[in-house]
Amino acid sequence: MNARQIAYKVLYDIQKNKSYSNISINKHFNNYDIKDIDRGLATELIYGVVENQIYIDYIIDKLSKIKVKKMNDSVITVLRMGVYQIVFLENIAQYSAVDESVKLVKKYDFRSSGFVNAILRNVIRQKDEITKIKEKNKIKKLSIKYSYNEWIVKNWADKFGIEFCEELLEENSHKPKLYIRTNTLKISRDELISKLENMNVTCNKVKGFEEAIEVKNLKQIQNNKLFKDGLFTIQDLSSMLVAKVANPNENSLVLDICSAPGGKTTHMATLMKNTGKVIARDIFAHKVKLIEDSVKRLGLKNVEAQEYDATKFDNKNVDKFDYVICDVPCSGFGIVRRKPEIKYKNYEEIKDLPIVQKNILNNASKYLKVGGTLVYSTCTIQSEEDENIIEEFLKENKNYKLDKIDSIDIDLEQQDTGMIKIFPNIHSMDGFFIAKLVRFQ
Repeated sequence: MNARQIAYKVLYDIQKNKSYSNISINKHFNNYDIKDIDRGLATELIYGVVENQIYIDYIIDKLSKIKVKKMNDSVITVLRMGVYQIVFLENIAQYSAVDESVKLVKKYDFRSSGFVNAILRNVIRQKDEITKIKEKNKIKKLSIKYSYNEWIVKNWADKFGIEFCEELLEENSHKPKLYIRTNTLKISRDELISKLENMNVTCNKVKGFEEAIEVKNLKQIQNNKLFKDGLFTIQDLSSMLVAKVANPNENSLVLDICSAPGGKTTHMATLMKNTGKVIARDIFAHKVKLIEDSVKRLGLKNVEAQEYDATKFDNKNVDKFDYVICDVPCSGFGIVRRKPEIKYKNYEEIKDLPIVQKNILNNASKYLKVGGTLVYSTCTIQSEEDENIIEEFLKENKNYKLDKIDSIDIDLEQQDTGMIKIFPNIHSMDGFFIAKLVRFQ
């Protein structure tokens, strides 16, 4: 299996079965012994095609009488890979990209090899002209350029203004930085950096995050000995802020109501120095197993993972917890850089999320003791899922109020109000919303 064959299998899986790229990559990469150089190219091809799919299809449709929507999955997968290499990858010879694409399509749809060859050679001949987006409508043009469903671009332009929207789209088109969180129960950050640098991993400390390290050249993380030994975990800065905002005391009782895959749970448990107890819940058994695996790897003794549906009220846990983490299911529009399929969501897929989020938040609020802290968070930037949810909750729950966020070492707008909104193009972190609430009676 070479890089293009692996990339084809993953992209075909995504196209045919609507799989998520990260899940499909893990599934297929684990089935083969892949050299690092092939792994790198395959990953580049997969994410490059997924991130630019609308723009790539726009180019193909300019050249083909048969439109993308009518092509079979094998042909469109190979064509997208070929166009991506020709238009975006300067280090790959253009005619080599054509030849390799033709070889590939012959394996899966031999009769279409001539068609694929003709389209890709025309991409080379007309590259300067066909890569131009000739759309007068600004929203439509941005939708094609950055490959988003048009309604999302319009939504952001209406909310934030067209200039801010374009800055956000541009930032989301860049590869995100990779951050790890030191397991301070086992090792100091400086010691971990030293060990990683001995593995030729480039490390940078992150101001305001005493446990965070920005890393480069950290490959095959699941197989890394330091990772296996539980010395660190993967987590973005925005996600780390949730536990830091909660700022739990040792020996506390904590409920993380929607925990999987467990980053915030294990961070809370670590900040509590393995004291007290964190109940980590998720609706799916396989995700509960993910939490348990992470807890075991990190050497945590104060976490109990449970299978439970957060939308169902649990009358056994009323008034019980010192802290409740309420990281609700959301549209994910803050983490587009990490999960590019989010760009292609339809409005119908997310329109009912606020109903679910309100339900979970209302349930969560009943489990907190008087004087306890509830942290509500999402990895989206949609006000319908963020500020609006909190404002409506406070109107209906007079025993709650927002609390000043003073336990983090970075300056973010709105901290004094008890709510922080993080935008990738402003803060260089994943888009996030965090609200800190206290129950006072």
